[in-house]
Amino acid sequence: MQPTHPDPTRPRWQRWLWLVAGGVCLLTGIVGIVLPLLPTTPFVLLAAFCFSRGSARYEQWLLMHPRFGPLVRDWRANRAVPLRAKQAATTMMALSSVAAWWVLPPHLRWIPGVCCTAVAIWLWSLPTRSTP
Repeated sequence: MQPTHPDPTRPRWQRWLWLVAGGVCLLTGIVGIVLPLLPTTPFVLLAAFCFSRGSARYEQWLLMHPRFGPLVRDWRANRAVPLRAKQAATTMMALSSVAAWWVLPPHLRWIPGVCCTAVAIWLWSLPTRSTP
């Protein structure tokens, strides 16, 4: 999978902004591995998008990463998410929303559930990759 190269006519400050945004998205996705309320997949895909506009080197690094690379490459090739990833993300978001219901003050309890429901609807609206 060939990375897309940042536009060389783009000003340096814009490339830096894309690079920083990609780093923040990737960091948020990594935190989402441990904190189930944050879905990892959308943040990793967003990081790849940002890196593609800011740094060919970081984009290539992400594409070759042993854990995140296959996800990004598969998304770019098929625009589909594996069924297992959809199921795992939905399960973890549901469990974390229920846990948040017990921990958060009453006036904030609904927020994680609404956010996770919106992400789950978006995730399940994407094509599902068939397993070989």
